[in-house]
Amino acid sequence: MTTATATLPNLTAGTWTIDTVHSTVGFSVRHLMVSKVRGTFNDFAGAITVAEDGTTAVTAEIQVASIDTKNTDRDAHIKSADFFDAEQYPTATFTSTAVRAKGDDYVVEGDFTLHGVTRQVELALEFNGVNPGMGNGPVAGFEATTVLNRKDFGITIDMPLEGGGAVVGDKITITLEIEAGLQA
Repeated sequence: MTTATATLPNLTAGTWTIDTVHSTVGFSVRHLMVSKVRGTFNDFAGAITVAEDGTTAVTAEIQVASIDTKNTDRDAHIKSADFFDAEQYPTATFTSTAVRAKGDDYVVEGDFTLHGVTRQVELALEFNGVNPGMGNGPVAGFEATTVLNRKDFGITIDMPLEGGGAVVGDKITITLEIEAGLQA
């Protein structure tokens, strides 16, 4: 059951479907201890459902094999059993459990499942407001971030560097830029 202790202003009741053409599911991870690799997932879907009483529920699904780091060899390795094991665990999912105000912004709490492991996560959410849209009904904008530890989700590969540290960091920063349209 999803609970809301805060309502998002001007977000009317109904189902707001993520517009994947105008949205991004991105991430970054430390590489070789000195830089970051950034990437996106190109195949995802989701919805924000607002009940008449303002209770908000968020659901999302990501096809992990749609990863794109601009390097096909790296992408193939990340899809392999060393990391995502996309063949056995093709999707990552999120189902919210609460939405609450935090200052001028919000926090979305929920269950995130990746690599067959479910953990409670919190996303820092900035609500960018609602626009009348361009003839297809209103659209709403959101930005959300969270930091996950890949090892919490059973992705435990270690690739140590000769001088210390690792090729890939443990902390993954997830960045969501979402546009959603109200369904008629």
